[in-house]
Amino acid sequence: MIKQTLFVPVAGCLLALACAQAIAAPNPYTNFIVFGDSLNDAGTFADNGGPAGATQRFTNRTGPVYLDGSGEVRSLNATQILGGKLGFSPDQTASSSSAVRAANGQPDGNNWAVGGYRTDQILDSITTQSATGDRTRAGYLPSNGFRADPNALYYLSGGGNDFLQGRVTSLPQASAAADRLASSAQALQQSGARYIMVWLLPDIGFTPAFNGTALQGFTSQLSAQFNTELVSQLQSINANIIPLNIPVLLKETFANPAQFGLATDQNLAATCFSGSGCTENARYGINSATPDPTKLIYNDSVHPTEAGQRLIADYAYSLLAAPWEATLLPQMAQGTLRSHQDELRNQWLADWENWQAVGQWRAIVAGGGQHQDFDSQRSGASADGNGANLNIGGSYRLDDAWRVGLAAGFYNQKLEAGDHDSDYKLNTYLGTAFAQYQQNRWWGDVAMTAGHLDYDSLKRKFQLGANERGEKGDTDGYVLAIGGRVGYDIAPEASSPWHLSPFVSADFAKVEVDGYSENGADSTALTFNDQSRISRRLGLGIQGKYQITTQTQVFGEFAHEREYNDDTQDVTMNLNSLPGNRYTLDGYTPQTNLNRLNLGVSHNLTKELALRASYNIRKDDDFTQQGINVGVALDF
Repeated sequence: MIKQTLFVPVAGCLLALACAQAIAAPNPYTNFIVFGDSLNDAGTFADNGGPAGATQRFTNRTGPVYLDGSGEVRSLNATQILGGKLGFSPDQTASSSSAVRAANGQPDGNNWAVGGYRTDQILDSITTQSATGDRTRAGYLPSNGFRADPNALYYLSGGGNDFLQGRVTSLPQASAAADRLASSAQALQQSGARYIMVWLLPDIGFTPAFNGTALQGFTSQLSAQFNTELVSQLQSINANIIPLNIPVLLKETFANPAQFGLATDQNLAATCFSGSGCTENARYGINSATPDPTKLIYNDSVHPTEAGQRLIADYAYSLLAAPWEATLLPQMAQGTLRSHQDELRNQWLADWENWQAVGQWRAIVAGGGQHQDFDSQRSGASADGNGANLNIGGSYRLDDAWRVGLAAGFYNQKLEAGDHDSDYKLNTYLGTAFAQYQQNRWWGDVAMTAGHLDYDSLKRKFQLGANERGEKGDTDGYVLAIGGRVGYDIAPEASSPWHLSPFVSADFAKVEVDGYSENGADSTALTFNDQSRISRRLGLGIQGKYQITTQTQVFGEFAHEREYNDDTQDVTMNLNSLPGNRYTLDGYTPQTNLNRLNLGVSHNLTKELALRASYNIRKDDDFTQQGINVGVALDF
């Protein structure tokens, strides 16, 4: 944030290998491009106090000595950590304008942030040129044909140097600086950018540079004015602007340092690690007996320590990852519905060519369990879920060819999603009306289902600094579905011990999950809009059964289904602390092709009473659902 000439030079991407946190995790973005000042500078300038060829970052060294000349490079900053989490390489997250890297033959990276930049210089680095004093090159848009990558994630911060260099001394000047930062986002959007993450300015009056001085109150007022104007301007930009409410995050950190692994008995707002431009912390400062920057927020008068950098990266990542989990909520309901449909079809298959007498009822009671397994996608989190179910119902035979019935199902499903096993719980109450036809080898069925969804506990969990944080909410929804099949029995005769039939199927299902807000208004709490998931499927399959004895039969069904609504799901959300700044991000992508297999056995204990058991599995490239059910059927 402060001019680069005021600081001991800091290390660059010799720490690149440590940058590589790239793991098999979701990443819907083609690139990660950063603009800003020293808070995000990944290593523009030479680190004269570090190893040969190292570049500077404005945070502490890696330790354990932490001093210039110790051979230690500077710790990663928040953008490098975030880029690594998203799967981008150290070269990709490196500085775009470093003379040191250019002299070393290293490629330019995608980080255009430069220590000392004001908001006007940040705007210039996007629209005209980037000038560091050591190197001048065309800005981002001129370097890319004035086109921004619509699928990249852009990351933007700035404003602090406008204050520190004396350019903001009044409320109108604070607003003007905010307008320039918003203009940077606007320039990117007008060139095609769709996803832009923007910092709100930390409360500069609460940093060690101003804390406890006569200027603290007025500087805090100017910071608040900057953010008020910035938030207002960002709302008018036609892009998905993801705000980072850094001021609220810092307030939470100071209010409860233990939650973030920081020192609980130190003045974190008035002391720093290095003693550069501020009061060095007596217990954990660089010259103390126990130097430890992970216990402090500030490395110097305005810049974060490695603990602060990681906290900011974790915060940003938690917002990007939220839709990867939230968009699984409709999929949970779809899975529950299909489990219910599979159980009914198993019952019908066991009854095939063996209905009750005309004018009689046949009741069914079945219970079991189901398991869902979601693999990680480019914009969907991996998840595993288990549940239990109970289905009851009955059918009434109208005549030789027709049977009608009703069924009800209760399903309890729990899903653990993401890197920190977020907990999502769903209770589903389903009701189904159905009709069946079988005569002269032809058969068919149609079923209509409606249900209530009760997401009674939704706990999103994620890393935030040294510890884990969770945000809780709950919501409701509904499901509607209709499906039917038509088949032809190729068995030689109705009394044959075996039956085999190809069939075609068509299914429609709609799941609606009501929008909900996570509890409270802290920096990480989110509000999610309504989500709708519509499925349209056509299938082709074959079913069969074999009568082993007069009392026992086995049955099975295999089908391939084609999903015609396979667009990537998205969800609109906003921070609870910034309700007017809404944005939409991608989530789960349904697969186009799905195979399902049902196997079962039925044994008649008496002429009227049968014991049944079945196993079902549905699978596509990224999703597997399995279920086991046991039950009884009774004629009366």
